[in-house]
Amino acid sequence: MDITIHYAFLPHTDPEASLAFYRDTLGFEVRNDVGYAGMRWITVGPANQPETSIVLHPPATDPGITDDERRTVLELIAKGSYTALTLATDDLDLVFGKLEASGAEVLQEPTDQPYGVRDCAFRDPSGNLLRINQRA
Repeated sequence: MDITIHYAFLPHTDPEASLAFYRDTLGFEVRNDVGYAGMRWITVGPANQPETSIVLHPPATDPGITDDERRTVLELIAKGSYTALTLATDDLDLVFGKLEASGAEVLQEPTDQPYGVRDCAFRDPSGNLLRINQRA
């Protein structure tokens, strides 16, 4: 069986701030930028991995959820506990320095974890948790 990860979805609460973070700070290329009914879906990904993308999407747009559920989703996003994504790099310290200099919210500096991974953690402009692992 040959299965790959094609898209991962992360909510955004500010498309321009998310675009600046993923494109300008992380260096991802923009693959698609689509607006519809006042909402915006932005697809980004690493240039060297054209088969794998992240879709930054408007949160809680499902017409089947209630206003209370929509508020709960937005609260969870703001707290950073709605969703997470783990990235990897060959130079964790370089990436950490760039993210820190950009003003991204640092949750954890590069740390050697007891389970064998060296990583750091940030929040993107919407509050999503991003962990970045050092590749072995």
